[in-house]
Amino acid sequence: MNATLVAVALSLVSAAAYASAAVAQARLAGRTEPGTGTFRLLGSGAWWSAVGLNAGGALLHVAALKYGPLTLVQPLGALTLVAAVPLGARAAGRKVSTTEWRGTFLTLLGLGALLMTAGGSAPHETLSLTEALAVGAGTVAVVAGLSRPGARPGLRHAAASGITSGVASALTQTLTVAATDHTTGPLFSWRLVVVAVLVSAFAMGGLLLSQTAYRGGLGAPLAVVTLANPVAAAVIGLALLGERLQGGSISLVPALLGTAAAVRGVILLSRAQAQTAPAAGPAAAGPAPSAPSRVVIRSPRALHPDHGHLRRIRAGRP
Repeated sequence: MNATLVAVALSLVSAAAYASAAVAQARLAGRTEPGTGTFRLLGSGAWWSAVGLNAGGALLHVAALKYGPLTLVQPLGALTLVAAVPLGARAAGRKVSTTEWRGTFLTLLGLGALLMTAGGSAPHETLSLTEALAVGAGTVAVVAGLSRPGARPGLRHAAASGITSGVASALTQTLTVAATDHTTGPLFSWRLVVVAVLVSAFAMGGLLLSQTAYRGGLGAPLAVVTLANPVAAAVIGLALLGERLQGGSISLVPALLGTAAAVRGVILLSRAQAQTAPAAGPAAAGPAPSAPSRVVIRSPRALHPDHGHLRRIRAGRP
């Protein structure tokens, strides 16, 4: 079978697993207090279900990276959004709104344009130790900037999650190629040990960042994750792994148009999320309990200021 077809097939199944994991994480985030720490999550069965689905999707993704380049495999992760938005709406007991469908369509259209410019050959190059450390340091700096307190923390955490996941995929490709192609160097080396540690750290970091991002809803954060992931991986693939866009410099035009469409789709999903959140809030909260009525019983003496004067008149005193 053609290597590209194998990569596409594995990416499709991986996207389905990631979509199920995203819905599970969003439902868990909706039931979790904002200040809940990581150790509380570790005691939740729903959390481990999401971790298992993410792990399954990651293994399929790793297998896809063996047969296809980053610029091909990563954009196919956009299919996660196709499955997750209706699954999330169904889990919330509502229908997918027209705005959500439009946002999903534009995001997928944009990522499809990026996919058309992707290369189709199997990967052969890997990152050196210096390049892997530089990529890791740069990613930590970007994530630290996106995680600072401020406006729209959900979308910023989603962008940080997508970037860390994309970088983890790029580093994973180095491990995969090195493990199956011995011409790239020895199988056991300090370079691969460091890369494996970075992959584990960024994969777990991306999972935790997405968990916090989904507290405000599923659609817009997932769209940002879906967009940031292939962009981060493609930057590394084009800059350091020798990957090339099909069509040369001319392919930059559809790539830029696709990016604009995807950004517009994220904006629409963000608006839809803002519209559905207030509507679900009061219904979920239920009617506010009424304040208990108070019956104040006062002494009859306090009911009339001249009560004492009337008693004196009856007794024959002024």
